[in-house]
Amino acid sequence: MNTVELAPHRLAGLLAPAVDRVFHAGMLAGRHGGAAELGQRYGGPAATGLLVDLRTRLAAPGGTVDGPGFAAVTRHADPVTVRRAVDKHMAYGMLHRHPDGTLSATERGAAFLGELYQVHAEVTEELWAGQDERVTRLVAALGRLLTYALVLTDDDRDGSAFAALAPPHEPDGTPPGVLLLNRLGTLRHHRADSYAAAWTAAGHTASSVAALPTGPERLAIELETDRRAAGPYAALDAEERLGMLADLAALPG
Repeated sequence: MNTVELAPHRLAGLLAPAVDRVFHAGMLAGRHGGAAELGQRYGGPAATGLLVDLRTRLAAPGGTVDGPGFAAVTRHADPVTVRRAVDKHMAYGMLHRHPDGTLSATERGAAFLGELYQVHAEVTEELWAGQDERVTRLVAALGRLLTYALVLTDDDRDGSAFAALAPPHEPDGTPPGVLLLNRLGTLRHHRADSYAAAWTAAGHTASSVAALPTGPERLAIELETDRRAAGPYAALDAEERLGMLADLAALPG
């Protein structure tokens, strides 16, 4: 049977909303399934919000996120607001900021992240119950994509949100649902870097591109984002590309 060829840049564009949908479904299930309550025990969003965003690196023993990487992760937020958020996390004893701007989790922050991983394990097991084969295929495909993406970005890591948070921390025994959730989240940062490069090349800033109305200019930036985000998808053959789309579309959430 012939398989329809789906070019990497076309796949990048088609997958983006599917990746967003499944990722947000998992994170929302986490909040409703215990993550919000867990966060309150540690001080609420002012103490835990950034740790959730940076969990794929800060949960690793000795894991850090450097200053340029953190700036890339938070590029759409007001810098003053971000600095205040970091200060609050430090005041709650959850984050440590090194002299060069690198961030790491404190012992208390690491304990929170360990519990958060457990919450995500429980909620994703329930959310994607009966989808074991589909989840397994997606985890494998995403693993190949992220590995290839890291190779492609090896010489250009400064100011990359993806490079700051990849590869995701995956201790032995990490359940498939957590692997899927965190690999999807990490892949989203690869696209975010591609989007930033596209709007920067078009002469925009984070604030000006956010205000850009629907029209030819925005479409051109989206197409350029797809082109820049396409690289890792060369790691998949035509059948695997279509299969990834189908598997994401079929997952509940």
